[in-house]
Amino acid sequence: MHLLFRTNKTLNTVHRTTVVALLLLLPAFFFLACGKRKPPIPPVEKIPQKTVVAGFQRGNKIFLSWNVSPRNTTGTSLENISRVDVYRLTEPAAQSGALSEEEFASKSTLIASIPVTQINFNPQMEFVDSLNFTVQSVKIRYAVKFVNKSGQKAGFSNFLVIEPVNKVALPPDKLLSKINEDSIKLEWDAPAANIDGSKPANVLGFNVYRKISDQQPKIINSAPVNNNQYFDRNFEFEKDYIYFIRTVSVGNEGDPVESDDSRIISIHPKDVFPPAAPSAVTIAAAPGTISIFFANNLEKDIAGYRIFRSQNPDLPETQWEPVTKDLLRINTFQDTTVASGNRYYYFIKAFDNAGNQSPPSKVVSELVP
Repeated sequence: MHLLFRTNKTLNTVHRTTVVALLLLLPAFFFLACGKRKPPIPPVEKIPQKTVVAGFQRGNKIFLSWNVSPRNTTGTSLENISRVDVYRLTEPAAQSGALSEEEFASKSTLIASIPVTQINFNPQMEFVDSLNFTVQSVKIRYAVKFVNKSGQKAGFSNFLVIEPVNKVALPPDKLLSKINEDSIKLEWDAPAANIDGSKPANVLGFNVYRKISDQQPKIINSAPVNNNQYFDRNFEFEKDYIYFIRTVSVGNEGDPVESDDSRIISIHPKDVFPPAAPSAVTIAAAPGTISIFFANNLEKDIAGYRIFRSQNPDLPETQWEPVTKDLLRINTFQDTTVASGNRYYYFIKAFDNAGNQSPPSKVVSELVP
């Protein structure tokens, strides 16, 4: 009995000790189990969202464009886009009624798959669809789909509906240029037919495009040119220019439609045009001095003037003495290197920034008192 009592007492003591130890370890266990809480990770979007397609006709081509933004409106990355599929559906122009995505998907044709690269640097994508026109008028629906690297496809973009104009004139022909002192003259031949082969050409006018260095070409006429030539007076010598012309036709509902580009010409105009001779030259003499006055030249690139002198008016022009060492920037001059009792003859030349010199002015003379 005594031994059993002691044994049970010992077991109770061990049990109580074990329970206390476990209770002391529980907080540490829960602390280790919980760890540091991290913010939730947003779900990764596998299929990018839709985009919006815009477009227009030029000549026999339809130009489509859409944006592939690095981040969509929800902030989700679109870097997993692999390609863009372009779809087309051609219908009779008279056909009306809305079209569901399912109907479009079953009737349309995949006409291009465009790889997507470097979308962070070039978010806009383009595609040009060349058309073969028939007598029948048609309308064309376009839409695009984003496709990710796993081959999963987003929904269709908007449906862009275009009714192409058959009778758009062909581009101008035989574009030529001529450099004048105050303009670059462009000349061309008007087209004789339209893109569908019909005649006469549907010509509303012409648009003149100019490109400077690495800029985009820009229209430089304020309204369609209604003849076959154009004078570009807003240019500078020693700069590179590129020109081309587009015919403008009357499209559906009176909207203008441009043709394809004419041939492209590159021009580097050089200033080989001398200024006009200085005019209105007058002279006056005083003891030890002859004063000369003349009108300023009208050219914008005049660098200055040089005055030449001789006591023999019959000498060749090249033998007259220049009395202005440097170019004269003003239109008056006093010659103080003259002697009393002598007659002196003068003429003036104008010089431009390119080094071109004018013909001599009229010769004037005066006797020094």
